[in-house]
Amino acid sequence: MSFRHYLYVSDAKVDMLLSRIAPESALMGTAGTSPDPTAVEAGRHVHDGAADRFARLQRVLRHLGDRGDLGEVDGPAPYVHGVLPMQWGPVGDGDTVYFGGYSDRTIVGLGGSTGHVLSAARAETQPAHRPAGSLMPALLHQLAELAAEDTVGPDALGTVVRANSALRGPARRLEFVAQRILHGPCPYPELYPVEERTVLLGSPLYVALAE
Repeated sequence: MSFRHYLYVSDAKVDMLLSRIAPESALMGTAGTSPDPTAVEAGRHVHDGAADRFARLQRVLRHLGDRGDLGEVDGPAPYVHGVLPMQWGPVGDGDTVYFGGYSDRTIVGLGGSTGHVLSAARAETQPAHRPAGSLMPALLHQLAELAAEDTVGPDALGTVVRANSALRGPARRLEFVAQRILHGPCPYPELYPVEERTVLLGSPLYVALAE
């Protein structure tokens, strides 16, 4: 998978998956440095800068590929890899960033915390009373705010379709790997009378500009 520039990396998801591959790696950098005991007690991980972050990410991606857990947008596995023209931006009150795009057969939406956008300034921890943007209730609530001026229906896949149609601005070609959250037939078949479309909602491990 090639890319020029990372836009988004979820260190939390990478660390969670890495701890399942090799538990000691969750407490040590890939270079083998010893963890800070204070950070360990606080449930935080020590990273040796950007190089360590990306090395950890690549190790997780190799593991997902080796296990057969990494699928494509039009035939998703538990995790999905794709390269698509996409639009993106903050959603609702700004806690969630949303990436929306289309393949030939699938309407794709990816939502996660703006705290994982690499260029964004963020607090080290989120307030306990506000769930992370990648959690389903918060994500769908904020997608609903983006997609409609008034009340929307309860159908989550329909919310993704409306959210994509509400995005504005130029599309860029992006590469991503995301955890599959929802996948199913488009609830508005009348919008695509020629061929059936499916809808995919995911929570990204990373998003990058693609060559």
